Amino acid sequence: MVVDTGHSVDVLAPPSEYYRVPPARRSAGIHRSRSRNYQRSYTSLDAFDGNDQLLEQVDEESSESVGSEKDNDDEQRPTRLTRSTTSFSNMRRRGSADEKSTLTRRFLVDIDVIEKAILAQEDTNGDYQITVEDLGPKVLKVPTASSGGFRTFEVRGTYMLSNLLQEMALARDCGMSQVVIDEERLNENPVSRLSRMIRTTFWNGLVRCMDESGIQAICRDPKNTKPGANPIIYVPYDDQPAYEYYTGIARDLSNFNIKVVKLPKDITPRYVKSINDQFGILSLAADVSYDANGRLVYRPLPFVVPGGRFNEQYGWDSYFEALGLLVDGRCQLAKNMVDNFAYEIKHYGKILNANRSYYLTRSQPPFLTDMILKVFEALPAKTDDEKKRNHEWLQRSFDAAITEYLTVWMTEPRLDKKTGLSCYHPTGIGMPPETESTHFDHTVKPYADRLGVSVEEYKQLYQSDQIIEPELDAYFVHDRAVRESGHDTSYRLERRCANLATVDLNCLLYKYEVDIADTLDAHFGGRFAWSGGRDMDAAEWRTRAEKHRQSIDKYLWNERKGLYFDYDVVLGEQSVYESVTALWALWAGCATPSQARKLVDVSCRKFEVKGGLVSGTEESRGVISLHRPNRQWDFPFGWAPHQIMAWYGLYNYGFVDVARRFAYRWLFTITQAFVDFNGVVPEKFDVVNMTHRFQVEYGNVGVDFKHVTREGFGWMNASYQVGLTYLTSHMRRALGMLTPPDMFFAKTNWKTDGTASHTPATTPGPVPVFIPEFGTPKYRQQSNALFNALRDLTIDADGTVKKPIVVVGDSGSSSPPDSDQHIGSPKSDSFDSQYRKKMRTRSKRRGGDKRKSSHVF
Repeated sequence: MVVDTGHSVDVLAPPSEYYRVPPARRSAGIHRSRSRNYQRSYTSLDAFDGNDQLLEQVDEESSESVGSEKDNDDEQRPTRLTRSTTSFSNMRRRGSADEKSTLTRRFLVDIDVIEKAILAQEDTNGDYQITVEDLGPKVLKVPTASSGGFRTFEVRGTYMLSNLLQEMALARDCGMSQVVIDEERLNENPVSRLSRMIRTTFWNGLVRCMDESGIQAICRDPKNTKPGANPIIYVPYDDQPAYEYYTGIARDLSNFNIKVVKLPKDITPRYVKSINDQFGILSLAADVSYDANGRLVYRPLPFVVPGGRFNEQYGWDSYFEALGLLVDGRCQLAKNMVDNFAYEIKHYGKILNANRSYYLTRSQPPFLTDMILKVFEALPAKTDDEKKRNHEWLQRSFDAAITEYLTVWMTEPRLDKKTGLSCYHPTGIGMPPETESTHFDHTVKPYADRLGVSVEEYKQLYQSDQIIEPELDAYFVHDRAVRESGHDTSYRLERRCANLATVDLNCLLYKYEVDIADTLDAHFGGRFAWSGGRDMDAAEWRTRAEKHRQSIDKYLWNERKGLYFDYDVVLGEQSVYESVTALWALWAGCATPSQARKLVDVSCRKFEVKGGLVSGTEESRGVISLHRPNRQWDFPFGWAPHQIMAWYGLYNYGFVDVARRFAYRWLFTITQAFVDFNGVVPEKFDVVNMTHRFQVEYGNVGVDFKHVTREGFGWMNASYQVGLTYLTSHMRRALGMLTPPDMFFAKTNWKTDGTASHTPATTPGPVPVFIPEFGTPKYRQQSNALFNALRDLTIDADGTVKKPIVVVGDSGSSSPPDSDQHIGSPKSDSFDSQYRKKMRTRSKRRGGDKRKSSHVF
């Protein structure tokens, strides 16, 4: 039953609003066309009676998703209109925001009937999706609302038919059996549709909360294959409110058989191993208070999970998810995730791989300081009380970040004292329990054969410490380190990860040092009282940052190859694997302008492929065979974190066009899959072949669903929302038309060698605080390689302060001071300046017209 709410709702509103409002209350949306042609300007026939130069035609939508005129349809047709062929004074550029006619077509849909018909006719491979791989006729007659269902109109094409299937599923989620669906929801611009679904549907589908209503969902662990396992909630030994709250839930939900376990004060690797067969969820932060009667009021904080089998808050996933949440105005959710990390650092000693018991000895790539700052910049700060609360939150959050930095990443075994660099090196022992039961069989088999026992027997003996095998111990140290790196798995890291001072980790730690120094200066008067027992000042952190940068230059930078490489601290040599994580140096700001020019030049040649940035080169990966299968973080796969880090890093150094080019490639890959495969948003892509359909270890999360995806995938959602802020309006229109990247670049004279070709334009929609409008970081401009912050000091390898640094240039400019003409943004004599000169000259020739001209690419 449709409920009349008494107010109008946009036809492109979220399903929860749209399907609960009667059609009469729906208002026409703003339509952004996908065509690059010009909008035809129509006028009434009566006004041009007898004019032979007028072309009569019916103003109907014409696209793949609209039926032909032979279809039966007695809806009220628009007045017969005409187009003038002699006057172009009213010509309007197609693609601008124009109000659509109020006479929109609507379909009257009996969900059970139409769903059965569309699946029977179109879903030829039986996967409950309508894709380009299905062999149906791709046309279905659907009853129209204006005829009361007596007349039909053809819905055509994969995209519109799959949207119809998705809308019916979303309507059923809202409790509907019969609905009226506006045609605008079915032929909506795919860029707008995907962005809208992420904003209004996918994020909501990924939200979890460890309260009484959500505990059953969050306790479910798809990685726990133990039959009949009851849910377990682990709480810290010193969090009594959490223990009281969850024991109360266990009592109230007695049929769910929840077990609440208090962790020991000292969580050792041996203890974690002892509970490997008792999978459980770890408690997170909550708002804790007491009412007037002294009763506990405990409100766990909602957070976002990646999706699929990843049903908990993950480490580095959360950072990228937070970027997307901030673009979509979900600041409180992003803040909650920071608070959860601070809770983990306080009670579990580190930011965990995720809040499951088997992750207690393992962390993930550290992004906390940047995450804090981005959330802090987005917090409301209109009143003095809000500013005070924000400052207190910033202090608590940075205190946690400093604790994590000093106690996790700058201590052994993760710190290599000789180089001053850090490695991924978790402290867990034995086999990681969250893997499939047969995951390590091929590794264990040679050792089992040597003892003459079965693989299962050997694993039991090894796990119970009845067999000591140093080679296997070392193997599992490296295996856990790969998982801590987030890049599980890759031939770049296999069997050596714990020995590698990786580019990505050390760039992240350098960013920590810079962020802490800048924040102490900007918000705490240059000094900070750390809860660890001592005061510290910004100068100490600048010293740390510069020393770290020098170590990165010494051990990770390869001047001859123009790339950063991982460094093996045991062998004392650089790795030869070429990884796209080299671009993280631009995100962190630790590359000099000269290094940045070389890095971008080499990276464009090695990592830029048709669908975005590939994880590594094919040469580095090596030959693939039956006995040496592909790894998901190697060539030819591309991942959202690598794209986002590269975009921001390129903007950071002024390579605006390169960033936009990379962003367009990646967003095109996502959009094309979304259109062709029933709205899919997967975990990763094969960016060389531009597909999400492939066989690789762990599969591809997000592709297995019926009718409609309700979650997407966390950081993929974020990459789309963040990526759109990098595109010009011209690029966004081309993306909506599914213009292939190389075709778009060729038709618009977009230079693919990094040379500037377009002036930076304002990004569409509200610009998030962390995406600059003209190519320079809005936050902490001085932190680009510390060119301003480190003017007055330099540090030797032993920590001795020496003579001042000679500054090459000012990083506050929109491009590197010694920028190469073939890479990055324009110099002073740029496309932008040349264009403005031409426009001024043209204006003078026209008689000094002072009106603002519009640049249309």
